[in-house]
Amino acid sequence: MSKPTLPTYKTTKWAADNEALKRRGSLTIWFDPEMNWDAKPSDKRGRSRTFNDAAIQTCLTMKILFGMALRQTTGFVESLLRLTGLAWAVPDFSTVCRR
Repeated sequence: MSKPTLPTYKTTKWAADNEALKRRGSLTIWFDPEMNWDAKPSDKRGRSRTFNDAAIQTCLTMKILFGMALRQTTGFVESLLRLTGLAWAVPDFSTVCRR
């Protein structure tokens, strides 16, 4: 039994193909400066939450996307916020783990 022959493709538009391959590796993350990163005060007894659910969800999303541990994730989010120029506090790994 003979192997099937694979079709051959001839690329003629190298510049467009090269740009498409470069865009495929692009990573864009937006942090909205108007987003409320801090938690709203609650009317319940006990210690109030420091971080909004959006902050915790952002950290957990980065953890899942890049397959990092929690400590690595908090460092990664800290560096992203520093790059964007936002002076927001980042939840520590135990807060992310509990929530």
